[in-house]
Amino acid sequence: MEKTLQSTSKAHPQDRTKLVVMTGLLAALTCVATMVIKIGTPTGGYLNLGDTTVLLGACLLGPVYGAVAGGVGSAMADLLNGYVAWMPATLVIKAVMALAAGLLYRKLRGRPWGVAVSGIVGEIPMVAGYWLYESWMLGSFAGAAAGVPGNLAQAAFGVAASTLLILALRKSAYVRREFSNL
Repeated sequence: MEKTLQSTSKAHPQDRTKLVVMTGLLAALTCVATMVIKIGTPTGGYLNLGDTTVLLGACLLGPVYGAVAGGVGSAMADLLNGYVAWMPATLVIKAVMALAAGLLYRKLRGRPWGVAVSGIVGEIPMVAGYWLYESWMLGSFAGAAAGVPGNLAQAAFGVAASTLLILALRKSAYVRREFSNL
C-alpha cells in the first residue's frame, strides 16, 4: 500500500484514506497492547506487548506509516499510564525502531528469516535509545544499564511474537491483498 502511494502522486484517494485509517488503528492497537499487560521492572519501567505491534505495523504499513503508528501509539500509552516524562523519548525511539525494521523488511521480506532479522535490527534502537535516555535522566550510564536486561527481554518477546503473527498473516490471501507490504 505505502509503496504504491510513494511511487505515484496519483494514488487513489480511497487508498490514501485507507492507509491513514490503518495507521490510526495500528497506533491504537499499539497503545492497548502496551497497556494491557504490564510487568514492572526494577528501574520503574515495565515490560509489555507493545513491541509486537510496533514491528507488526512496520511490516504491514511499511517503514514510514509503521513509524507513525508505533511512535504515536507507544507515546499515547506513556501518557495514559502516567509516564509523561518518557513520552518524547518513546515517540522517537519507537518510530526509529519501526522505521529501521520496516526498511530492512522491505529488502528481506522474501527470505524465510527476513521477518525475524528485521525485528532484531529494529529492536536495537529501542534498547540503545532507552538506555541513553535513562542515562540522561539519571545522570549515569552505569545506573541506566539496570534497565537493559528488561528491554532485551521485551525485545526478544516482541521479535518472536511479531514474527509468528506475520508468518500467520501471510497465509491469508485477504491479508496479503490488503497489505501489499506483507
